[in-house]
Amino acid sequence: MKNRYLVLILAVIMVFSLAGCASSGNSSTGAGEEKTYKVAMILDSSISDGGWGAACYNAMVSAAEDSGFETQYTDNLATADFASSIRSYCDLGINLIFAPGNQYTDAVKEVAEDYPEVYFALLNGTVETDNIVSILPDAQQIGYMAGALASLMTKTGSIGFIGGMELDTTKAKLASYEAAAKAVNPDAVVYSAYAGSFSDSAKGKEIADSMVTMNDVDVMFGDASAVDSGAREALSNYENRYDIGQPSDLLASQESDVLIGSVVTDNAAMLKICMEDLKNGTFGNKTIYGDLSNNSLSVGTFSDSVPSDIQEKYLDIVEQIKDGTFIQ
Repeated sequence: MKNRYLVLILAVIMVFSLAGCASSGNSSTGAGEEKTYKVAMILDSSISDGGWGAACYNAMVSAAEDSGFETQYTDNLATADFASSIRSYCDLGINLIFAPGNQYTDAVKEVAEDYPEVYFALLNGTVETDNIVSILPDAQQIGYMAGALASLMTKTGSIGFIGGMELDTTKAKLASYEAAAKAVNPDAVVYSAYAGSFSDSAKGKEIADSMVTMNDVDVMFGDASAVDSGAREALSNYENRYDIGQPSDLLASQESDVLIGSVVTDNAAMLKICMEDLKNGTFGNKTIYGDLSNNSLSVGTFSDSVPSDIQEKYLDIVEQIKDGTFIQ
């Protein structure tokens, strides 16, 4: 009889011991803990370029902080290395790849097909798949905003535009830039050039110097990342020559005698939507649009070089752009 009771007692002890082991095992594997998500950005220019690259990097960091993502990046990439860099991040277990430009489209599509469990946010993209979402600020409104301000501020009647590559979004910005400039001043002349690069700041300086000396351009706008920084460097060597920045509010974070304002794109807000969709299991098959109506586009800080009456005229035009009455 004593042996039977002893056996029962030992059995009960073993059951509780096994239960304790199971509980301990669940804890060690992180049961009940939130998953750590990771986002990585690739970039063909530098995150410290003072323009597009820096703004996109800061947007990623801001969105990641709000959404609880860890961040990584690789910058100064050659075009031939886009896909291999993305693949490396996929192999490291990155959940979301942020590709901040239309020029990464082919590489993203190639790699996304091989890694269906990894998600991709393509800025200025036009691709929608199960694991690719495009983020598309309104290129027409951006061009209108920059062109209107340039035309209001020019004293010579000559304004400039520098593009990095002949991408659809950049061409759309140039067309709208010119249309807005002429709507404000029919006699305005727009000079444009493509650098063939987003990272060659020396090329930007060369183009800007040429536009100033050959065409008397006194206000410029660029869609070329580090190339734009080179253009601003050139403009700083002349008096009364100005530049309009994008996509962040550049004058809010740096002093400049050249910058007169910025067309601000809230890439962080749109990228945050991607992150939340990923966490909620609703990612994919859509484009996230950004314009004046949803505050994804806005007017940046004005410099003291912009008179108050021009600021008022410009802000009125921006309202017309927003409600669709600026150019019919």
